[in-house]
Amino acid sequence: MSTADPIAFQPAAGLLAQLDLLRIELSGAVAHIRLNRPAKRNAISDTLITQLHTAFVNLPEAVKAVVVTGEGDHFCAGLDLSELVDRDVGEGVLHSRMWHAAFDQIQFGRVPVIAVLHGAVVGGGLELASSCHIRVAEASTYFGLPEGQRGLFVGGGGSVRVPRLMGVARMTDMMLTGRVYDRDEGVQAGLAQYAVADGAGFAKALELARRIASNAPMSNFAVMHALPRIADQAQDQGLFTESLMAAVAESTPDAKDRLRAFLEGRAGKVVKS
Repeated sequence: MSTADPIAFQPAAGLLAQLDLLRIELSGAVAHIRLNRPAKRNAISDTLITQLHTAFVNLPEAVKAVVVTGEGDHFCAGLDLSELVDRDVGEGVLHSRMWHAAFDQIQFGRVPVIAVLHGAVVGGGLELASSCHIRVAEASTYFGLPEGQRGLFVGGGGSVRVPRLMGVARMTDMMLTGRVYDRDEGVQAGLAQYAVADGAGFAKALELARRIASNAPMSNFAVMHALPRIADQAQDQGLFTESLMAAVAESTPDAKDRLRAFLEGRAGKVVKS
């Protein structure tokens, strides 16, 4: 996967630089977080999930959007099964909840997150991708949920997030039969929003991240935090929540300045994809 970009990224410093299973780089308002276990197809170990959680909790204040990628030939091939065999029930519950905490920090954190998908997006890798807000899929991408064939059940939030993207029936089929979706099938099913050529994912994600980073922070926050909750509410509750969030967003100084700029002809043109 190419990460060529005319504006150089700089390695993160401090705590973020100590997360050895991640490569974290910064460029202005955008952070690039790269899963860095290519020999294991970026399988998610306990250490990696902990480091992901730590990274998103400790993003620098200047960061307004994040791009997540995977080093090597695959985005993420799922759970590191070597750590699973000897767990008892209690340990299994706590392990699942650790994943939930990490992925909740991605979905309901401070800034929008874009995942660049290539190669395997399987099991826990799909759970990770589904916790991101936008997914860009390269041509090599394939999606799978092999837990059913391994005597397992999703434990990283997949049963909650993935059906919201593709529907319960499709996820049921994948888990019961081992069906694998290629990139185009995944996009059609809702597992990704953008389809690009191999090697073009990072450039597309960076373009989107910079556009997102220029938005009003409260507007981004509303989309990330209010929109999914409103979608789960009854209509009258959702409409009331919408009114509250709209009032909060439009009352911020940033929103007022942007509205004045628009009315005075100072605002830039709306960018279309």
